[in-house]
Amino acid sequence: MATADPPPTGTRPLRVVVADDQSLVRMGLRLVLESDEAVRVVGEAGDGEAAVERCRELRPDVALLDVQMPRATGLEATARILEASPGTRVIILTTFDLDEYVYDALRAGASGFLLKDAAPAELLSAVHAVAAGEAVIAPRITRRLLERFAPRLPDPASPTPADGASHPRLAALTARELDVLRLVAQGFSNAEIADQLFLSPTTVKTHVSSLLAKLQARDRVHAVIVAYETGLVPRPPE
Repeated sequence: MATADPPPTGTRPLRVVVADDQSLVRMGLRLVLESDEAVRVVGEAGDGEAAVERCRELRPDVALLDVQMPRATGLEATARILEASPGTRVIILTTFDLDEYVYDALRAGASGFLLKDAAPAELLSAVHAVAAGEAVIAPRITRRLLERFAPRLPDPASPTPADGASHPRLAALTARELDVLRLVAQGFSNAEIADQLFLSPTTVKTHVSSLLAKLQARDRVHAVIVAYETGLVPRPPE
């Protein structure tokens, strides 16, 4: 049985656990991932329970989880993995771009989701991005995802930007950080936000980092979820 290595250093390959109930899928993912010298698959799992155990034992940098697995779904496994191995970041693998479990998986703490038919370069890019603290879902795709699941979001009593801004979860944010969060939730990139607010991209990046820390959000995806749930950005019409 594989054993956990020390925490990765700047020169150590990213350590990944792959979980899917189809052995051929796992084999394919391993081949793609290990084509990159900076990535090493340290464990595999054929179901959700085994995925949790592998991550608890190995504490990988990234876990790739099939959304639908026996014994525990990717959603259930995500929450348990993040509790057992807080330093692990989760990417959900799905067959469909708006799988019914994806929104719940993001709320559970996943850093994004990726289609199983993604190109090898896209998979590798996603693993590196997630390990670096980014989300694997582009801002505009994030917004479409949340719009798709709008009926499942809490409906604030008065979902206006003004009311949302006074929500207790946003109390620590400055006025400028609220402005930035609104634009992040609407799908704008840092460069586009900089143009709209007449700021430098570096300043916007600083504001984004600050608001993520204050919201205790892992990445932009989770910040967008907070913006919708607090009413900072109105729920899209159903």
